[in-house]
Amino acid sequence: MSSAAAKKQRPKYLSLAAILFQIRLPLPGWVSILHRVSGALLVVPFAAWALVVFLWAGCHHFCAGIRYLALDLNKGIELRPARISSALVIVASLVLTALFAAKLW
Repeated sequence: MSSAAAKKQRPKYLSLAAILFQIRLPLPGWVSILHRVSGALLVVPFAAWALVVFLWAGCHHFCAGIRYLALDLNKGIELRPARISSALVIVASLVLTALFAAKLW
């Protein structure tokens, strides 16, 4: 083992508080995590009151999926366009959720 690796000890276990508040995850990382959460919510709707959450999951999964298709085509892979597209995904998914929820009620 190298001496640099021996000096810096990494934590074995991270608490949820550390993941949420101590580690600074960039916006594209949050979009990736929310894409996974929204996909899971599409599979397991857990209560009838979660209809708005289910709508958001579908909208976010759709918008983030389009973003990832563009990234696969090497569009917007630089840092600034990646951050802008991440913010657009979050805003677009919230706007679409509000529109669909308003249409339902």
